[in-house]
Amino acid sequence: MPPVRRARGRGAVPEEAPADAGPRAGLMAPARRALVVGLLAIVTCGAFEAMAVTTAMPVVAAELGGQGAYGLAFSLFLTASMAATAAAGPWCDLRGARPALLTGLGLMCAGLVLGGAASDFAVFTLGRMVSGLGAGFMIVAVYVVIGQVLPSALQPVMFGWFSAAWVVPSLVGPYVSGLLAQHVSWRWPFLGVVPIVVAAMALVWPRVRSLGPPAPDESSGSGSPTDGRRRALLGLVLAAGIAGAQWAAVAAADPTSPVRAAAPALLAVVGVVGAALAAGAARRLILRGTWTARRGLPAVMAVRGLITFAFFGAEAFIPLLLVDRYGLEPSIAGLALTGGALGWTAGSFAQARAWLPRSAYLVLGPAAVAACLAAVAASVAAAAPAWAIPAAWVLAGAGMGLAMSTTSVAMLDLSDAAERGRNSASLQLADMLGGVIGTAGAGSLYALLLDASRTPGALGFALLTGVLAVPALVGAFAGTRTHAPSSADRKAPRA
Repeated sequence: MPPVRRARGRGAVPEEAPADAGPRAGLMAPARRALVVGLLAIVTCGAFEAMAVTTAMPVVAAELGGQGAYGLAFSLFLTASMAATAAAGPWCDLRGARPALLTGLGLMCAGLVLGGAASDFAVFTLGRMVSGLGAGFMIVAVYVVIGQVLPSALQPVMFGWFSAAWVVPSLVGPYVSGLLAQHVSWRWPFLGVVPIVVAAMALVWPRVRSLGPPAPDESSGSGSPTDGRRRALLGLVLAAGIAGAQWAAVAAADPTSPVRAAAPALLAVVGVVGAALAAGAARRLILRGTWTARRGLPAVMAVRGLITFAFFGAEAFIPLLLVDRYGLEPSIAGLALTGGALGWTAGSFAQARAWLPRSAYLVLGPAAVAACLAAVAASVAAAAPAWAIPAAWVLAGAGMGLAMSTTSVAMLDLSDAAERGRNSASLQLADMLGGVIGTAGAGSLYALLLDASRTPGALGFALLTGVLAVPALVGAFAGTRTHAPSSADRKAPRA
């Protein structure tokens, strides 16, 4: 996510505007209450929708015949969100938050309705992609609104509340979504979110409609408008390349695909061109040296990308594994995700206590994720009891909690003041790119492993999770290269 700048441009509300409650009043002061509640509702809806989809997906894929394209429902959402995030930053700088917020609202609601009303999996996947675009536009606009409207002293408090807004959906979202999918309809986790998002926007809009574009802040270190537009274009190219490459891989692996039968050469061209475009754009967006885990800050970026690659690539298939191989109900299978969220929280608290050197958490975290994914693979292959999978996932979440917060702290420690904005954006992009490539790669491998019964079987699931343990293990190696670089390495080269 691009760093938020406190702006005082045309239409911005000054920090001590008389119409507001003043910087000393709390977030829930009467003048701010509707705005704060609306922003929290937007974030909570996004969190619930993200957690709900994973739990409901086994039912959706079975009903709409989407086993072969299962991974696309996750990866295209993330890819579209990444593209919208790249485009929304420069757009908000030029036009303010209003256009991006309204566009995001429209796309999010359209995608939810399209997915919830879908009668085949292709339409459902299209709805997920539209929702991803909306989510990307909305979250960037929300951050810009906070930067313009709330006093700087209250902004950290608001971000802390955002973190809390993810906790409840992480705890109850998977179970509630599973119950709805199992006993009512899988459509309600999508359609039921729409009126809440609209109501949240109604609360936010009175304070947003008067906001203009932020004033340029020459001290922000965020780069020129031309640089912002260039990075946005590269983000769009990256997203389009990943989406094209995965679509080609899934279509090529599906024996029932009409494109595979009619134009196999087209799939090869789209796959190669998409991969080349994505690789070229990623090299220009990610901090130089990240791909080789060069000592210091580039290695921190590599750790972030590799652990999101492994964890989120596997998370999309954990409920499916428990439903397909162990016969659990979706609501019970979704509790594995709740366990992962609890483990993540515990890991985050543990790293904050600094019991070990911070560089140690960048080794232990990825190593824990790798070990747990290997344990999941071994449990499936050996037909271990079902409880072994959620137990391993709790520990994998703890590994993510140890590493993710530590990468953010390490990035700030290893960055010069003038480069923190750029490096923050690069770290966020490494995070998003890891998740996108992980879900896209896992989805493609899943499609290749499907047998005649449209299931990969126990060994297929074991192979899938075992392969995803590899990037986490590489991340643990990269973590050994993140501590105190030499003075020559400390200043990270620009992307």
